[in-house]
Amino acid sequence: MEKNLNEIAELTGGTLSGDGAIKISGLSNITMARAGDLTFAVPPHLDEAKTCAASAVLIPLETQDFPKPAVRVRDPRAAFAMLLELFTPKLDLPVGISPKAHIGKDVKIGGDVTIMPFAAVDDYAEIQRGAIIYPHVYIGQHAAIGEDTIVYSSATVREFCKVGKRCVIHSSAVIGSDGFGFTTSNGVHTKVPQVGNVVIEDDVEIGAHVGIDRAAMGSTIIGHGTKIDNLVHIAHNCKIGANCLIVAQTGISGSTTVGDNVTFGGQVGTVGHITIGSNSVYAARSGISKSMPEGFFGCGFPIQSHNDWLKHQAALKKVPDLLEKVRKLEQIIETLTKT
Repeated sequence: MEKNLNEIAELTGGTLSGDGAIKISGLSNITMARAGDLTFAVPPHLDEAKTCAASAVLIPLETQDFPKPAVRVRDPRAAFAMLLELFTPKLDLPVGISPKAHIGKDVKIGGDVTIMPFAAVDDYAEIQRGAIIYPHVYIGQHAAIGEDTIVYSSATVREFCKVGKRCVIHSSAVIGSDGFGFTTSNGVHTKVPQVGNVVIEDDVEIGAHVGIDRAAMGSTIIGHGTKIDNLVHIAHNCKIGANCLIVAQTGISGSTTVGDNVTFGGQVGTVGHITIGSNSVYAARSGISKSMPEGFFGCGFPIQSHNDWLKHQAALKKVPDLLEKVRKLEQIIETLTKT
């Protein structure tokens, strides 16, 4: 793939600065870029980009006095992501069903579907148009995979679960594992049947080794456009809103309702049966132990506002000095009481 800067500017809707005939044959980050590469830069990395080896740089519209050939765009990150998709070589995946795949009885398969060797699609399942099923995937009975969805190797979509259009399910994710439900009597744990399912709405991406439990009854729901990182656990009967971001090692306990546009940093944990309001952000390793309002920026355990957390962290740094002062005061008091 090769484009000149004029073509890059046209593709990104940007404004060219410099020689439009410069050839771009690759994309790279600032530190790894070489001649022929295009990179992007936003504050505070603009000065670094001025001296990098890239042939040209995508920069924000308002950037002034930039010495290298550049394309000014409204959002350099988004423009660079679009170009990455263009420059990335497409995989050669033959359309059709491999004779080495297992297809159960009464399976519905749409047009232009790819099902690779050693995938298993169980009875009564449905694979809609344009879906791609990689080797060693298991699609359970009565499950449904939506149009243009990709399911990577060793992922499992269990019985009765529904996956929407244009979703991506990465390797070893499990959709519809049993919820963690048991009764205990006389020290014996007895399993409660988990008879619900999981519903994944459109344009969701699910990372590797994610576990999303089926509902005890009803549905565990992942809202459209939500993106889930690797190694996340979402328990039974959770309802996750639209366009959420859930970062690695987060655990969301059962029957938690999460609003739209919520971001969970890495290793966030919640108790169950709470509601977390929309348009909120929770920093890494936050512990959410109660229902939370909309528009909240939370940190720490127990959960608190980001501003309060910063104050507490600043105060904690003063504790050693305060302890030293207290010891000295105790010594003075002890001396005074002896005289």
